[in-house]
Order: sequence, then C-alpha cells, then structure tokens
Amino acid sequence: MKKVIEGSHAVSYAVMLSRVQVICAYPITPQTHIVEKLSDLCSTGEMQAKFLKVESEHSAMAGCIGASAVGVRAFTASSSQGLALMHELLHWAAGARLPIVMANVNRSLGAPWNIWCDQTDSLSQRDTGWLQFYCESSQEALDTVIQAYKISEKVSLPSMVVLDAFYLSHTFEPVNIPDKGRVDRFLPPYEPKYRLDPKVPRSFSGLTPPDLFTEMRYQIQEAMEEAKKVILHVDEEFDALFGRRYGLVEGYRLEDAELVLVTSGTAASTARDVIDQYRDDGKPVGLLKVRTFRPFPSEEIRKALKNVSKVAVIDRNISFGMGGIFAEELKSVYGNEEEGPIIFGYIAGLGGRDITRETISGIIEYTFEEDRPKKPSLWPDLRR
Repeated sequence: MKKVIEGSHAVSYAVMLSRVQVICAYPITPQTHIVEKLSDLCSTGEMQAKFLKVESEHSAMAGCIGASAVGVRAFTASSSQGLALMHELLHWAAGARLPIVMANVNRSLGAPWNIWCDQTDSLSQRDTGWLQFYCESSQEALDTVIQAYKISEKVSLPSMVVLDAFYLSHTFEPVNIPDKGRVDRFLPPYEPKYRLDPKVPRSFSGLTPPDLFTEMRYQIQEAMEEAKKVILHVDEEFDALFGRRYGLVEGYRLEDAELVLVTSGTAASTARDVIDQYRDDGKPVGLLKVRTFRPFPSEEIRKALKNVSKVAVIDRNISFGMGGIFAEELKSVYGNEEEGPIIFGYIAGLGGRDITRETISGIIEYTFEEDRPKKPSLWPDLRR
C-alpha cells in the first residue's frame, strides 16, 4: 500500500509492522508525532501492544529495558535533551545486550534553546554501544526500523534509527507500506536465548569483577564487528522481499570522480541535485552517503574512495575542540597514511539552518580550488 505520510508516521507504521509489544512514550518535539500515531494505532486495536506513558525519557528507556529483558520487542522515540537524559540507560541497554530499537529525531542540544535539526544529539551517544542508522527519506526510515529489529536480535545490541527533524519527520512523502504477511516472513517472532523468567531463574546484570568485565566489553566489540556482515545480509533479504536495499554506505556517480562529497541524512538528497549539475558541466564530482555510523563502515569507505583525490565531508554536527564528527571518523580510517584522499571537513546546517544548493556548490568550489584545507574545520555558511 502506498500512502502519502509524514516521516514520523512512517516510523510508527514500521513499529506496528514489526509487531512491537511494548512502547514506552514521553513526548518531546520533534519526535512526538511518532508516539502519538502509535497511541492511535493501539487505541483502535490496529496494533496489539502495551502503550506505557511514562514521566520522562529516562523512564522510557528503563521501561524498554525491562520489557526487552523479559523477551518482548520494545520501542521508544526521543530527541535532543530527551536523548541526553537517557544517556545513562543507553549504556545499560547495550551492556545488557538488549535488542531495543529507538527512533531519534535529530534536534539541536541547548543552550541556547533550539528545536530544529542537527545531529549532535545522536552522535553524542556514539560510544554507548548502540548501532546507529541515518535515514535520508521516509521510506528509508520505515524500512530501517523493520531491518533494525532483525539486526539487533541477531547481534544482541540495541539500534538507533535516526532521522532529521522537520526536514524528514514533518514532511509528507509517498511511502510504500509493506504487507503484514510479508513483513512477518522477513521478521519472525523474537525468541531470546536468555530472558527474565521466574520458572528458569538466572542472574542478570550483577556486579562484575575486573577479571570478567574486559571480556564482556570485548564481546560487545565483536558483536559490533559482526553487525557489519549482519546488516548487509539482512539488507539483501529485505531487497529480495521488498525490492529496496541501502547497504552500509551508498555511492552516487562515483565513476571517475576526483572529488567526493560525504554526507548523511536529508542533505544527501540536495547533494545529488548539485552533483548532477556539476556532472552536466563535465566536472568529476560524486557522493558517498554514510547510512551506518555504528559500526563505522571503514572498509566500505576505503573501497568507495580508493581512486579519489579529495573528499569534502559535510557535518551537521560539532564535537567542540575537534570538529565535525563524520569528518574525524573518516580521517581515522586513513590515519597517517599518505595515499589516502585529502579530507576537507565542513560544518553546516546547525540548529536547522538549511544546507542549500548554494552552500553545497560553495563547498565543492572551495575544495576544487584549494590544495589543502586552511583550517581543520571550515564553516561555509557562517554569518559574521
């Protein structure tokens, strides 16, 4: 079924199709429409799930942890300060190896107060042990939520499905909503190996001494590495049933490209239009969209950029004192190697400012003209 719906509701339908059994909800702009729609679906009986209205985002994640620990699918959604309030329990969920799925609608962190888009909120959680997927379209958001449950349940790690505030969450697009029966074939019921059960008593999350803690952290790292293969395998299975696939990264017009833009989220759509214009003018520009941020797709990035001389990374985020987070991650792929591309890091679109065609064209022109970046981080739309 094809419907014209907003990105937030695409996430809601994906949660229903995934047969989630517990939803823990606390509203925060701009993710509120996700849980509002889920509340409607539960109240009408279209979705059979427990809808828990809690007093904070911290409690929302606590509820998901409890639900997942007893062996049912759990979901929540958050944004910005709400995600920051969850921070303590994000570590707990990953350390407990619980396959919770959360949608995070990217919104700036205060102060100053701002309800519009940038990625610093989700990227601030990059070391918590959660898988992270960045979506460009409402269709990708719906598909990724469904895939995320299958991936998380295979590797026993939680997943964060990330979408841009307002550009995607509140924009209406045509979305193919899959048939429930086909989703059931793709995503069978969750059957955890271990769960809280009074009939089979076990100890969970007890005090762990130093001679065991390191090994448990190593297992999480192994699961993250294994997740790269699982993501690709699940993506292939999804493509076979539904005719859509996304991969860890997605290249666009990379053939003979000398300069490649690296983007994520909705900025990739605008970048494609600009790249088409440059290609029409005979300039060798391409695009690499990073969909999966954790685990970071180092090998796939190396392969995609192996013949590229310059890379311009557009970061809608900032790690103060360092620079754009995607740019720094990309630099770490090459380390001190001399044969890698020259990487230009750009900070743009913070606090919901538009990343326009003109912004992207200016980035391309500067990167073509300069041999190397004059600063570690370049701010193309800075107003002085």
